[in-house]
Amino acid sequence: MEAMIPLFVAIPLISAFLIVLLSKLINGFHKIFAPFSLLALLFMAVYIFTNLDNTSMTYAMGGWGLLNDLPIGIFLVLDGFSILMLGIINIIGFIALFYSLSYISKYTAESNYYALFCLIIAGMNGVVLSGDLFNLFVFLEVSVISSYALVAFGVGKTELEASFKYQVLGGLASMLILLAIGLIYWKTKTLNIADVRNVMSGGFSRPYYIFVQVLLLTGFGLKAAIIPFHAWLPDAHSSAPSPISAMLSGVLIKAVGIYVLIRLFFNMFEFTHEIAVVFTVLGTISMVIGSLVALVQWDVKRLLAYSSISQMGYIVMAFGMGMILLIKGDNEPAAILAIGGGIYHMINHSVFKGLLFLNAGALEYRLDTRDLKQMGGLSKAMPVTSSTSLMASMSISGLPPFNGFFSKLIIIIAAVNGKFYILAVLAIVISIITLAYFLKFQHYAFYNRTPLKSLDKIREVPFPMTSSMILLAILCLALSLLALPSVNEAVLHPAIQVLMQSDLYSITLIP
Repeated sequence: MEAMIPLFVAIPLISAFLIVLLSKLINGFHKIFAPFSLLALLFMAVYIFTNLDNTSMTYAMGGWGLLNDLPIGIFLVLDGFSILMLGIINIIGFIALFYSLSYISKYTAESNYYALFCLIIAGMNGVVLSGDLFNLFVFLEVSVISSYALVAFGVGKTELEASFKYQVLGGLASMLILLAIGLIYWKTKTLNIADVRNVMSGGFSRPYYIFVQVLLLTGFGLKAAIIPFHAWLPDAHSSAPSPISAMLSGVLIKAVGIYVLIRLFFNMFEFTHEIAVVFTVLGTISMVIGSLVALVQWDVKRLLAYSSISQMGYIVMAFGMGMILLIKGDNEPAAILAIGGGIYHMINHSVFKGLLFLNAGALEYRLDTRDLKQMGGLSKAMPVTSSTSLMASMSISGLPPFNGFFSKLIIIIAAVNGKFYILAVLAIVISIITLAYFLKFQHYAFYNRTPLKSLDKIREVPFPMTSSMILLAILCLALSLLALPSVNEAVLHPAIQVLMQSDLYSITLIP
């Protein structure tokens, strides 16, 4: 199975090249080849996940492994955490691309869209598989540069402005990340993540150590759009084509932001109390402020964008609590709950927020507006969009029996067991506020009795769009099964184990 690992990067890269090359010669080539390529990646991810058996796999690119006991090659690492991320990236990617078959027809240069979509998938897959810092940075740039172009794909004034802001702040983030990587290499003489940890564990200047961590936290915090590094996200997510908004919010900010932060701070650095507190505080602030700002939004996609900031806050806060509890060392069960809840909510958020952005795209596709005040009475005209958005809204608000209820409940229980009582109360209050603004969304879009637009000519969106929304709605229910102990043990426990026992990552990477 190790030979399949590089295919997660190679297949979408080759697909992007072939789409650009052949779409001008074969009419509609991109609409057939791109979905099949992503479907192949999804099947590969499922196959490897079912056969991984709580172990890890390492692939040395070009056969370059160790030279004089130094890891000089490019390593791709697949473990319990990275395979979950691969699953998220490729299932949301396939569904968003299938949705695009109808949605993107209103744009020109469709083949370029599909090529860029494959590139963003290749970059994100590379990020979660990369075992060294430099190639992690390269793959990160492949994904974000593709996303800059996709945000501006409509080439309107708002799209170009949003993309420019995204590029400026994204470039700043990349500069900080590259500076941190350079400082790490200067001191350790290696870029291999596991080897960096081994070198650092032998002794390191604490101020230097903290400075590098702050650089990485700032850089990847910008990529993850946690407050106060969030300024680019509302414009980018609202201006991009809706399938791309689903990708940005559903997977990109996790794969190149949250995932990398967690991977590096759990598997490369030793825990420090200061950084653990910063994680927890930033997560809490993002959770609260993002939700309060979303409450006053009337542009449906900006409401969803600020909601993403709030939900990222839940995830970062959960991991911060887990770090603090592991440092204290006196309440490991609560730490396991916090980390497991954070991972579970990452998976859930990818699904229900991806669905909500596809719902918003369906509304914009039919109404040519994102303003909730110009909608109303659409529940009968667009029954699939209405019912699936209701399911996603209830899920993100944390209502049973949907998946969001169980991941939030686990985080709240972890906070109580870890004696973070204020954080537990805040998590509950923010869930209530989240319910409030999603009830507003439901009321004004689907159940308002005095719509400002005529409903006579409005009908449901085409099959690729409706089927994509239905698939994600089903997942909102199916992922509730992860709360069952047996399913949790099989799916989430390997990822929790890798993060809590950093030596597992080192052993798999350096023989």
